[in-house]
Amino acid sequence: MESVNLEVLRRAVGWIEADVPVTLATVTKTWGSSPRPEGALLAISGNDHLVGSVSGGCIEDDLLDRLHRMRPVRPEIVTYGVTTEQTQRFGLPCGGMLQLVLEPLQRRSLLREILDRIERGGLAARSLRLSDGHAEFVAEIPNTAIVFDGATLVSVFGPRWRMLIIGASQLSRFLAEFALALDYQVTVSEPREEYRASWAIPGTILSEEMPDDAVVTMHPDRRTVIIAATHDPKLDDLALIDALKSDAFYVGALGSRANSTKRLERLSQFDLNDAALCRLHAPVGLPLGSRTPPEIALAILADITARRNGIELVRTLPRAEPIVVCPAPGE
Repeated sequence: MESVNLEVLRRAVGWIEADVPVTLATVTKTWGSSPRPEGALLAISGNDHLVGSVSGGCIEDDLLDRLHRMRPVRPEIVTYGVTTEQTQRFGLPCGGMLQLVLEPLQRRSLLREILDRIERGGLAARSLRLSDGHAEFVAEIPNTAIVFDGATLVSVFGPRWRMLIIGASQLSRFLAEFALALDYQVTVSEPREEYRASWAIPGTILSEEMPDDAVVTMHPDRRTVIIAATHDPKLDDLALIDALKSDAFYVGALGSRANSTKRLERLSQFDLNDAALCRLHAPVGLPLGSRTPPEIALAILADITARRNGIELVRTLPRAEPIVVCPAPGE
C-alpha cells in the first residue's frame, strides 16, 4: 500500500472517531492517461479538509464543490473526462477518464479494523456493497488493488511495498535510492562488516543477518521484492532458495547470462520445483543496454514497476539458458 493511502486511512479514522463527516473517494477505473492509479484514495472531511489524491489536483476542487452541495448518503459512482469539455475543464491528461466511488464513511465502514491489521503487518480486503454501503472483510485477497463490477467494490489494504536487497554494493546504493523514491520500505542484508561500514543511505534498514535469515525474518508477501546483488553464491544462492519458496512478488538476481544459467543449475539441486525456478528473474532487469550502476538500478526498477502495473514488456535480449520449461507470459 502506498504510504499516502495509509495516511488517508489514518486521517479518515481520526475524523470518524471525532464524529466529523467524511467521504472517501476511491479510483476504481481509468482510461487513457491518468495521474493516479486504481485504488488511489482521497478523504474529504465535513470541514473541507482533504488528504490524499485521486487525480493529482485535476478534480479535487470539483469534488469539494460537489460535497458542499450534497454529501452522498450511500456509495455512488462518479466519472470524469467523459466529454471533451470535461477533459479540458478539469485539466485531465489527453484522452484521460477517471471513475470514482464516493463513500460516506461510518464507524461500521471497518476502517479502524483495517488500520489495526495494517499496523500488525497484515493485509486486508474489504468488500463494499454500493446499494446500501454494507462493508465486510473478504477472506480471499485479490492480487490487484481493487476489484469492481459496478455493484460491489473490493479494495485491498496493506503495508506499503518492501524491498530486500542482498549486499551493500555500489549498485545496491542506487537501487535503494530509486526504490525509496518509489515509496518502498528498503532493507539491505549485509553480513560483511567491510561493506556495512560504507553504507550511508538514510531511510533504509541495514541488517547484519545472513541473507537467508533476512529473507525468513521478512516473511515475504505479495508486496515484497527481493534482489540478490552480491555476485557471491554463498550469499545469494541461500537467500534465493528461501525467496523462491516464499510469496514474494518479484525475485531477481544480478549477473551475466552465463552466470545466471550456472545459478539456475545450482539452484536446481535443491528442493525447488520447476515453478519456483521459473519465478527467478535473471539476469534481473530490462535489457536497456545498462552499464553503470545507476543504469542497472533503473533497468531493475523499470521491470518491477511494469510488472506491478500488470504490463509484461517484451524482452529484446535473451534470458539465462533455460534448464526448465517455463510458461510464456500470461499462460
